[in-house]
Amino acid sequence: MSARPILLTGITGQVGGALRPLLERFGPVVAPTHATLDLADPDSIRRAVREAAPALIVNAAAHTAVDKAESETDLAMAINGTAPGVLAEEARKCGAPLVHFSTDYVFDGAKPRGYVETDRCNPINAYGRTKLEGERAVAAAGGAHLIFRTSWVYGLTGRNFLLTIRRLAAERKELRIVDDQTGSPTWSQAIAEGTVRVLAERWGGTRADLDGAGGLYHMTASGSTTWCRFARAIVKETGKTDVVIKAIPTIDYPTPATRPARSVLNNGKFRRTFGFSLPTWRDQLHTCLASETASR
Repeated sequence: MSARPILLTGITGQVGGALRPLLERFGPVVAPTHATLDLADPDSIRRAVREAAPALIVNAAAHTAVDKAESETDLAMAINGTAPGVLAEEARKCGAPLVHFSTDYVFDGAKPRGYVETDRCNPINAYGRTKLEGERAVAAAGGAHLIFRTSWVYGLTGRNFLLTIRRLAAERKELRIVDDQTGSPTWSQAIAEGTVRVLAERWGGTRADLDGAGGLYHMTASGSTTWCRFARAIVKETGKTDVVIKAIPTIDYPTPATRPARSVLNNGKFRRTFGFSLPTWRDQLHTCLASETASR
């Protein structure tokens, strides 16, 4: 257990909310609200870190509204691009490792196979560009860090594809869902559990480094699917067998932000380094929905 606290950002988000109780195994968790930690304000970030004097910083906060980022580019860059670099600089100064989460959308989707960490990034929307800047800023700060790129995050809280499909399936008999974008839907709880498992093995709550395992890793659900097939799996798991889900091309569902056609990430480096993989996307979906039933 660490005498110094863990500083966790993004507590109201899907990954941050899942992380908080799991991180408590290492020691007290400080999870500032927006009132005390404004990620769009570098001075606010510096003040919060210096007051907490943490043993570890976990940045689970982000501007995740992909379409809104097209019109809120400055805000998205402040939160996704600049803030991670400030956190990383402050983490290095106080001898704390930083864990940061990024996205498959740093790639353009043109590669027919899963992207590896060394592939050239070429984001095609503002969200991806700002998240890539954040990755680079964290690495440039020179402190101990882990960057986990993940994909198509969903959960039982907040706003995400799972909850949207469940709501629409309760309201309509037919849904039209894009079937030519491929990725790996990843449950926020699985991301949190995977992160804490890595920290338990490579950090443990006391060291100021990550036992040589720092750097960039892809951490997503195993396997891949399309939005349409994911939606069909959701309604099947929830018993809405009377809902018809029709496959449509992206061109029939225009959005402000362009999405990569295939943003599947190769998790091989993560598996080789840490000795495990996250479950398949189907298993994660089943476990996610089963956990909700069990908690009632």
